[in-house]
Amino acid sequence: MANKRDLKKDINYVFGDIIDAVYFWELENTQKPTKESEAIIDDAIASFDELIARVNDRGVEDAKAHFKAINKDLEEKGRALIERINKL
Repeated sequence: MANKRDLKKDINYVFGDIIDAVYFWELENTQKPTKESEAIIDDAIASFDELIARVNDRGVEDAKAHFKAINKDLEEKGRALIERINKL
């Protein structure tokens, strides 16, 4: 990881792309939101907020390990949301 700014950008891009994919699915399939698609968007926003708060946390002793853990969580949460989109 290069720096904190790049990690914030990665978080923004990942969850932004996930939300865009859900909106695209809604346009292609039902022309209206479903409960499942709205839940995915809500979870993406909640995960985004959680990860950004963790990035901004200044009370960590081992910053390198802290940011690696955030990056790992970003991958796991992103993959889980993408799997949910694919099941729609």
